[in-house]
This record gives sequence, structure tokens and C-alpha cells, in this order.
Amino acid sequence: MLKNYFKIAIAVLKRRKFFTFISLFGISFTLMILLVLTAFVDQVVNDKYPDKKRDRSLYINRMELRGKESMNSSGLSYHIIDQYITKMKTPVKLAISSGFGSTNTYVNNRKIVINYKYTNADFWDVLEFDFVEGKGISRQQIDNAERVTVISEDMKKEYFGDSSSPAVGKYIEADNVKYRVCGVVKSMPITSYVLYSDIYLPITTSKTKLDADKGYLGNYSAIVLAKSAADVPKMKAEYDAIVSKLPSPGKEWDRIFSHADTYLEGYVRTGNEGKSGLAYAFAAIALFALFVMLLPTLNLVNVNITRIMERSSEIGVRKAFGASSKTLVYQFIVENLILTFLGGIIGVVLSVLVMYLINDARLIANLNLSLNFTVLAYAFLTCIVFGLLSGVYPAWRMSKLNIVIALKAQ
Repeated sequence: MLKNYFKIAIAVLKRRKFFTFISLFGISFTLMILLVLTAFVDQVVNDKYPDKKRDRSLYINRMELRGKESMNSSGLSYHIIDQYITKMKTPVKLAISSGFGSTNTYVNNRKIVINYKYTNADFWDVLEFDFVEGKGISRQQIDNAERVTVISEDMKKEYFGDSSSPAVGKYIEADNVKYRVCGVVKSMPITSYVLYSDIYLPITTSKTKLDADKGYLGNYSAIVLAKSAADVPKMKAEYDAIVSKLPSPGKEWDRIFSHADTYLEGYVRTGNEGKSGLAYAFAAIALFALFVMLLPTLNLVNVNITRIMERSSEIGVRKAFGASSKTLVYQFIVENLILTFLGGIIGVVLSVLVMYLINDARLIANLNLSLNFTVLAYAFLTCIVFGLLSGVYPAWRMSKLNIVIALKAQ
């Protein structure tokens, strides 16, 4: 029976080529947008380089101070991390890093913008960078405040050129200071904003003294690593207990909020003390997807109703020979799903092309979109939803056609 429905669907598509083009264009273009968006979100969320231990890591990125009439939110001060977070008993490692700053340097009269980040020794143990050359900054080098650096592969190419000679042992200048390169790591996209940098420097070489600011807010973040994934809830509860006992930061503020989040929670946290921001992020994505699908769905509904009116005589004959409304509805929905999946195939091909163009243009460096199983699964689900939404109402209209009126239309 499905084979017959497929033949009928193809015949109907060939009958009015303009309507078919409109339908397939709406489906394929919509699906292309959704697939590219899904590929982007999937890459940002599921790419675990270099933090491959996310299942037992929590991210402490922000602290919020609130008063009756004001609110202030930013990263944490080094003082807070050193005096409180380092005292936690559950974590086995604590990675500390600053937000990345930018500086200009010149090589052969060519300006290069360098993003730099300060890190502690545990940063290189908690995170698993892929080293192209050399190794990470050692604890001894950090304790001695040695002017060494780990640079990204992209920065090596930009600063030293495309030469195949090693960069380890050479010097790179940043903020009027020369640092000796001790390692080169695979580059990451800037979407990993907590970890992204062009060069990584020992935290002890920071021009701002670490113990100078005794306040709560600053430019630092931390990753706490548990011994196992089972200890993560305990680690989260321990940090919540620490925050609840922090002394008042001053008369202006009467509440302190900060959270040890999972990667995704930390990535989308809005600063709201009660919610991580996941609900807002999912709602925004869902509304965008709904909006993108709504217009082509309505368009396809109208096109389908027009097709039904053209087939009223066929429907009347089938009803006269005993076809039930249920059978006709089932047939039309199957036909619409076939149309949707044909548009879906075109949409997948278009999305692969668009992803290739985005990757080739390097709109976001080192962010490579791809059509993987997750993206294809969303494509399949979207086709089903699209086909049902645009097919149910026209099918119901078709099932309600009066036999006499339908036959008179012949």
C-alpha cells in the first residue's frame, strides 16, 4: 500500500510543478537553517576539547553581588579563589585562569592582536590539550614566575609564519614582555570563551599582584575536578555551603550569589541566582525553531488545501466506492510525509554545502560544523514534525468533503 501511496504522491507532485517547487523550497530552506543551527549548537556543546573531563568537572565563572538598589556581577577575584575555593575538600584539582586580555604586537611591521590568559599549574592537569610541540607550563616554572608561554597553533603560524621549524625555544612578545615558548597546542574556537586564548602565561607573571585586591569580584574563574563523577553533587553542595557563609562584602551589598555549574549551565548562566539560564537558552532556541518552521508550515498547509480542491473528484470517486475517511486521511498524511522527506533530502544537501562554505570562510576560526548522527537525527525528527503539522489539517478537510459535491466538481 505504501508503494501505491508513493506512486500517487509522485504523480501529484508532477501535476503542478510550480506548487511542488514552492513546497520543496519551503521545506528544504527551513530544514537547512535548522540543521546549520543544530550543527553549531552541537559543536559548541559537545566538543570536549580540551576539557575532556566534563563529567567530573564543575565550572565557577561568575559571582553576583546584590543590594536593595543595585547589582554587580563579573568573574571572581583571585583572593576569593585562593582563600575559599582552594580550601574545598572534595576536588582533587583546581584549575585557575583569568579572562583573556588583548594586546598588540608587531612583527615585520605587521600588527598582530594577541589574546592572553594567565593560568595556574593545575590548569594543565585538569585540561587535556593536544600538544603539537613541547609541553605545558610546569608548577616549578609558575612558582618561579618564569616568563614562559604555551601558544596556540594558529598563533604560531601568525607570529612565526608557516615555517615547519619548531616554535619551542623561540620568543614571543606580548604587552612589551618577551616570553619563551615551551609548548604549542591545537587551537580551539573562541566560542569556548572560558578556555580560549592565543597564548597562556604563568599566573605569577601577571602585572597585577594576585593578593592586591581583597574584594569579591575580579577577572578569574575556576574549574574544580572531582575524583569521580559520583562526587560532583557533593562538590556542588560544598561550594554552595562556602558561598552561603561568605562574609558581607559591604553595606551596599546584602546578598552574594555564585555557583559551581556543569559545563552547559556555566556556558549559558545569565547571572540569575536561582536559575542557570538553561531554561532561557532552550526556550530561545525552541522559539526560533518554531518561528522558522511556522511560516513554511502555513504556506504548505495552503498549498496542500489547494491540491485537495483539485483532487476533489478523485476523492469523491474513492468515497463512492467505499473508501473511509480514515483511509483517505492516512493516505494524504503519508503523501505529505513523502513530500516532506523529499524536501528534507534537498535540505540536507543544502546544509552540507552551507556548512562547507562557513568552514571554508572561517567565520569562526577552528569551529568546524559537520553533519553528524545527532544533526541527522534532528533532521529526521524535523521532517516528521513538519510533515504532520502541514498535513493533518488538509487531510481532515479532505475527509469532510461531501461525496455529491466532490463528484459535481469532476
